[in-house]
Amino acid sequence: MEKKILVTGGDGRFARILKKNNKKLDLFFASKKQCNILNLNSIIRIVKEIKPKILIHCAGLSRPMNIHEKNISKSIDLNIIGTANITKICKKYNIKLIYFSTGYVYEGTKGNYSENDAVKPFNNYALSKLGGECAVAMYKNSLILRIAMTEKPFLHKKAFSNLKSNFMFHEELVKILPKIINQKGILNVGGKSQSVFSFAKKNNSKVKKIKAKKKSNFPLNQTMSLAKLKKIIK
Repeated sequence: MEKKILVTGGDGRFARILKKNNKKLDLFFASKKQCNILNLNSIIRIVKEIKPKILIHCAGLSRPMNIHEKNISKSIDLNIIGTANITKICKKYNIKLIYFSTGYVYEGTKGNYSENDAVKPFNNYALSKLGGECAVAMYKNSLILRIAMTEKPFLHKKAFSNLKSNFMFHEELVKILPKIINQKGILNVGGKSQSVFSFAKKNNSKVKKIKAKKKSNFPLNQTMSLAKLKKIIK
């Protein structure tokens, strides 16, 4: 029998794609109403009802990115305190925890970051996700995924030609998720190292090329080493 998996943030962008495309995992998607990550009793109730062996923690705050600068309390609550609450309950009921973090926790200047490299988040969003990582890492029955992914089709009309990343679409992560859920520790997850423009152009030929300024808030080489991931999914 497959292990039952509880997914927080069940109404979110990735969860919707996972729900639509999943064919291999026994998933239950919990909405914000069903699982309020800021309320320990709410988390306990859904855990007792579903009795999952694994919890995939997708709930949290992401876009718009500037909300993490304008409203740090909301960012701290949803990405740090909420994740800490989830971790506490997973520990209490011995549930494997899979946490969706971000490749933005790396400095983003030299590229090809491995899971063992030092972290130095370059914006408040990344700081909030790293705060969540700290709680999850204390619980050894866990997997932290540092992900570079976005929606399909590419959302923007313009894309940076001088900013390199490992973007992949949500659908691509759905395909490999069954192969990585039994791992523990930290795992970089993404696609081919390339400019954001090259990535976007393959999906939308109308995307226009622009350049990010060197003194902008976007470090220009955010690529991660995917060597560990490739060994797992080969």
